[in-house]
Amino acid sequence: MGKKRVMVPVQEVDMSAVKYQQEDFQAPHLTGFVFKLFVWIIETPLIGPLIVSFVKKQNKFDELLQNTDIPEAPMFRPEFPPQEPEPGVVMLDEEGKPEERVELALKSLPQYDPASCWNGDSSSSFRYWKIRDYAYAYRSGRATPTTVAGHIISVIKEFSSKKPAQPLLISFDAEEVRKQAAASTRRFEEGSPLSILDGIFVAIKDDIDCYPHPSKGATTWMHEVRSVRKDAVCVSRLRSCGVIFVGKANMHELGMGTTGNNPNYGTTRNPHAPERYTGGSSSGPAAIVASGICSAALGTDGGGSVRIPSSLCGVVGLKTTYGRTDMGGSLGRSGTVEIIGPIASTVEDVMLVYSAILGSSLADRISLKPGPPCVPNISCDNSNTLGPMRLGKYTDWFNDVYSTDIFEKCDDALNLLSKTHGCEMVEIVVPELEEMRNAHLVSIGSEAQCSLNPDCEDGKGSRLTYDTRTSMALFRSFSAANYVAAQCLRRRIMYYHMEIFKKVDVIVTPTTGMTAPKIPSSALEDGETDLHVTGLTVYILATLCGLSLLQIFLDFLL
Repeated sequence: MGKKRVMVPVQEVDMSAVKYQQEDFQAPHLTGFVFKLFVWIIETPLIGPLIVSFVKKQNKFDELLQNTDIPEAPMFRPEFPPQEPEPGVVMLDEEGKPEERVELALKSLPQYDPASCWNGDSSSSFRYWKIRDYAYAYRSGRATPTTVAGHIISVIKEFSSKKPAQPLLISFDAEEVRKQAAASTRRFEEGSPLSILDGIFVAIKDDIDCYPHPSKGATTWMHEVRSVRKDAVCVSRLRSCGVIFVGKANMHELGMGTTGNNPNYGTTRNPHAPERYTGGSSSGPAAIVASGICSAALGTDGGGSVRIPSSLCGVVGLKTTYGRTDMGGSLGRSGTVEIIGPIASTVEDVMLVYSAILGSSLADRISLKPGPPCVPNISCDNSNTLGPMRLGKYTDWFNDVYSTDIFEKCDDALNLLSKTHGCEMVEIVVPELEEMRNAHLVSIGSEAQCSLNPDCEDGKGSRLTYDTRTSMALFRSFSAANYVAAQCLRRRIMYYHMEIFKKVDVIVTPTTGMTAPKIPSSALEDGETDLHVTGLTVYILATLCGLSLLQIFLDFLL
């Protein structure tokens, strides 16, 4: 056994001595028959644990976590210190009606200009219809939810029959969509729409309950052991606003992957480049929004599963603060890092959907004591909201990407914020990034293992895809001591972030370290494992601490 590493108390860390270390994942990229053979070997008693132990040693897992003396007490769930009210925001009542919150969020947006959409030029290039574009069309009689539903149904069927197939949805019922659209159309005819979201088409990731659809988590068996009798809390809130649900969107099986690869139902392809991945695990939600079919979608995020596909598909995703959205009715409801967040084509639409779904569960309000939720006031009367904002940039980490094009594009965006809006750039340091990565992996992996263990013991584990089984083999190697150590590191990481936020308002990074990777043809039937791609796409900054993250930079496809 190697010498035990002793960490100094977090308050005594010399920030000036922190050195950035480039991450280098040591693991094979496997597909096809070799991949299946590898999975068979790592699931073999005695031999498998030895291989997993070797991979962990190669990536300094034991050195950074197991053989380290951490002086801090564990933090088993994110603990947020009391926050001062923010300037330039609109406060929302999380215990109030969703439609009332949406109305307040609507008033915080710039005034809507119909001419921006309805200029009479039918030959203009493709553009995304925003929620308020649909709302104006419905209220002016230019369209009805029923006519839009007909178009969407035909497009979804067309996508399913494409070669290669582009399966956006796992569960889809055209008649159910028509029924919802007809009800919405009647409300507009009667002059009583429920909210600005009435008649807006939304897709729901397959690990969030949306009655009457089953929730499979993109497995072949989850619906056999878990029935859906009602909507998830966030879905119910959207339904009360008049949202029309098109079905359950495709995803990486059980959320255990960053590409969106799914041999069970087919791999969702990037709408901008079908030979490339969407990113995962919320692959279907991001793709259906990026295709222009739905105005918004709901995804889940425990390590980038909303942000990654939003970035790689060129849309907007919000990883909400932990506990801000009620996880009731989702497969990840018992974890300490996963959240439900919206995906849309614009920040404006993300704000509207977020306002509808927000609201902590009673248990979270008691234990986490979250501050009142809010949205930024970006109305014309408050156009200089960004002016005094301080942007924290850890340059060494910011520039550690697969392609220089990425950080150059992101630098261009930051320069625009500085020159046009007067934002101030502040250089920061984020210590212990490697420890953060391992603590996050142990936390989310142990919680997934705990949730799935009863079903795996009943034989369902052999029906998982090969890459999920690879992840589960790694997760089974985590000990109780590993989990406690990870929570001690969570407290250290939270301290660092709270200190950083005394100096800056936000931390800025590229959303992912690479553009959308190409789909290997050998990975379509049986999946693949590629930890190098995972490392480049997962930016776990603040995920372990449960802080909110907004993906707004476009990582352009190459």
